Amino acid sequence: MKILVVNGANLHLLGIREPEIYGTSSYADLVSLLRADAAENGDTVSFFQSNHEGELADRIAQAYFDGTEGIVINPGAFTHTSVALRDAIASVGIPTVEVHISDVSAREDFRQVSFLRGVCVGTVSGRGFDGYLDAIRLLKGTDRERS
Repeated sequence: MKILVVNGANLHLLGIREPEIYGTSSYADLVSLLRADAAENGDTVSFFQSNHEGELADRIAQAYFDGTEGIVINPGAFTHTSVALRDAIASVGIPTVEVHISDVSAREDFRQVSFLRGVCVGTVSGRGFDGYLDAIRLLKGTDRERS
């Protein structure tokens, strides 16, 4: 399966940013984990991270044209604000799973709202980096939604 992993605002700071919430592993560690999993399972995985909403929307749109079969997205703070990302996901029609490293349901009230959830095939939350692996399994139909 050809999978695109999209990470939004501040996720390039993993390992530095609030380690008590997001852990001490880096963004490079996440990429390595997912590349190893893809190699083991015969998948192709590509990565895109940006702090800019429009760049994220552009990359999701590009996925329609490059044969992407599934998207895993951790939109970061854009989860709670971005109609543009919601519309991009809805527009391309590529199965997408929303993932969050922390358990957003146990955090601040504003984090309870996801503009993207309604256009995603599932959401995985509070599983750390394993949540990305769960999201890939969900895309491949080998796991069920976790939240």
